[in-house]
Amino acid sequence: MQQVQHRQAERSAQQVQANREELVERVAHAIREDGAIQPLPGLHLFRLSATRGLVHSVNKPAFCVIAQGSKELFLGDRHYRYDPYHYLLVTVELPGVSRVLEASPARPYLSLSLTLSPALVGSVMAESGVVSTLERSDAGAVDVSSLDGALLDAVVRLVRLVDAPAAEVHVLMPLITREIVYRLLVGDQGARLQHLAVVGGYTPHIARAITRIRCHFDQPLRVEQLAREVGMSVSGFHHYFKTVTGMTPLQFQKQLRLQEARRLMIEERLPAANAAYRVGYQDASHFNREYKRLFGASPLRDIQRLREGIVQTGNGTAGAITQHTADEFR
Repeated sequence: MQQVQHRQAERSAQQVQANREELVERVAHAIREDGAIQPLPGLHLFRLSATRGLVHSVNKPAFCVIAQGSKELFLGDRHYRYDPYHYLLVTVELPGVSRVLEASPARPYLSLSLTLSPALVGSVMAESGVVSTLERSDAGAVDVSSLDGALLDAVVRLVRLVDAPAAEVHVLMPLITREIVYRLLVGDQGARLQHLAVVGGYTPHIARAITRIRCHFDQPLRVEQLAREVGMSVSGFHHYFKTVTGMTPLQFQKQLRLQEARRLMIEERLPAANAAYRVGYQDASHFNREYKRLFGASPLRDIQRLREGIVQTGNGTAGAITQHTADEFR
């Protein structure tokens, strides 16, 4: 019996290694130049041939896997690092800062992300009989866990569909996607993923608050009023908001404002003062101070540096370095 178990363990380890190698090959084949593509609905592939500095973006709900290389993500005072042996799960749309740690022309950074929706997660929960374990919303919106063999196998089968006939994609992609969601639900981050679909505890209150701030980030934020609107005490609202997002409501709004101002200066070529006013700042000097604190340079110097980077990489668009393509290089 021990010999049988040993052989099974060996075969399993060999299969996992084969899947890791196949994932690298398929992602590299699908995206041959630096950038991002969406070969199938909800599936994004990314490639980067050199490490670079911090990238500010808005992270949307997604399951993220690295085929080759490694990356770290900063949300408020929290830090997450993942690689081919770990996956990242994001369950709330949040502004954050990230950077790729390992990438070179010989071994480019290769990754993928699968968009997750409340409807999909709720449907899989209902069909599979997964029972909600949510009692309160004190789980953060982001975390990293080990990528086990079964989940990796499903990811490889999903990426194989990039080269499959349309009829095969039509039939198999929904099935494999649901399998991935199911394996996430019964895995280490199942309770976190349920936040996307389950109405319970304070989760919907915080979700409404996040949506409210995102839609009206250019307006003055009155935390007491927002707490009343979502039916929470001010202290409870502060606690749960920071637990989920890693930031206070005001920090969350500030990051949204500054990232949008950066996008406006790059993509719409607005002067700094105009961009500041557009996102809700009344004092240009205050805007300049907060911008430099977040991005490490004044608006003028930062935008000049970013435009030079666009020219050097031949990208031709600003989307690669602004929140416009939030998922890039996941």
